[in-house]
Amino acid sequence: MDPTSRLTHYSPAIVAILRGIEPREVVEVGKALVDAGIRIVEVPLNSPQALTSIERLAISLEGDALVGAGTVLTAASVDDVATAGAKFVVSPTTDATVIARTLKRGLDPMPGIMTPTEAMTAIAAGARHLKLFPASSLGEGHIHALRDVLPRDSYIWAVGGINAENLAQWTRRGAFGVGVGSSLYRPGRSAGEVRKCAAELVGTR
Repeated sequence: MDPTSRLTHYSPAIVAILRGIEPREVVEVGKALVDAGIRIVEVPLNSPQALTSIERLAISLEGDALVGAGTVLTAASVDDVATAGAKFVVSPTTDATVIARTLKRGLDPMPGIMTPTEAMTAIAAGARHLKLFPASSLGEGHIHALRDVLPRDSYIWAVGGINAENLAQWTRRGAFGVGVGSSLYRPGRSAGEVRKCAAELVGTR
């Protein structure tokens, strides 16, 4: 499979961002997400023992979900998450070296962008999935305007401030998918609570 197309094969296009999760709870939470219908899961690297959590998720959810890493800032970190079993790499910024290493390792890059210049820079470096971040600072009209000038084979994911109440607004304005963090998971939230929040999100698609 072309690595740039992997993220497009999971529906609904919702990335569960598990910032702050710990390895002891990650498998139970991951399975709760899958049970509710979310099949793309990201563990940010600024979470406790993030590589261990990625490895455990990759093993336990193999065949059921796509597991990736977030807040990836360096090429060396790309190597670390690839070894742990991640299949996609999310960054808050556009860094051509990170994108290049991600593609070299056969993973999907999703660099962070806000402007047309950043988006085109990311696409020129080989990325096709773009993280519009922070989406809540920009509004849905921004993503609609970006879509008018970006190549058709690029995909914008809105991340930051997305919840069950506003998810549909973003997809109507041109977002291919969304990333959902604190409204879905935050430290201390049980797997049962995560399952309930995830089901609400899936129901809005």
